[in-house]
Amino acid sequence: MAPGLSSAVRADDRFSVERYFALVDEGVLRPDDRVELLEGVIVATSPQNPPHAASTNRALRALLRAVGTRAIVRGQSPLVIGRHSVPEPDVAVVPGRDADYERVHPTTALLVIEVADSSLLQDRLTKAPIYAAAEIPEFWIVNLRDKCVEIYRDPDARTRRYRSVRTAQRTERIKLVALPAVSVALRALPQARLVAKRRRLAEQEPSSRCAQ
Repeated sequence: MAPGLSSAVRADDRFSVERYFALVDEGVLRPDDRVELLEGVIVATSPQNPPHAASTNRALRALLRAVGTRAIVRGQSPLVIGRHSVPEPDVAVVPGRDADYERVHPTTALLVIEVADSSLLQDRLTKAPIYAAAEIPEFWIVNLRDKCVEIYRDPDARTRRYRSVRTAQRTERIKLVALPAVSVALRALPQARLVAKRRRLAEQEPSSRCAQ
């Protein structure tokens, strides 16, 4: 999906969450189809290349170790956000217990992580606003293209933006906003080089956010 495509779709043409899931019952979509619902638009996701798959698994293991039993860590599973979005983030830390999600998908998260290479612009320009509007307190992009980790915090639901966006130092151990007793050493994430830089969101250009 091209960045901003959903804004060009008329509101009455968008798929609702209920209609999206009904497509599986009707046989229009298969349960294993690689698609997400983003702002009412059904978006096909690319097959994972080896670096993306390996990076996702490494990030998932790092969060499982760090979070323990304090919350649930899910990998590439549906997250129902509002009436028109069902992203499947590469990693999501959600509140509660596994039993809480045996009949329903989670509708919020404490942390969402997307591993991005070809999906980088979509993650920045489409998914970040979705997560900010849902007031998910923290969103990380493991940026394989520029070899850095982008950390988004302090969501503003009204503007659908994160007020704080920065890249992280490789030596940092990041405490989760929603679980301050939990921290993750960024060396455990799949990046060979992490560049230190802080900027306000309004000062950033997406194409150069991780550049020196």
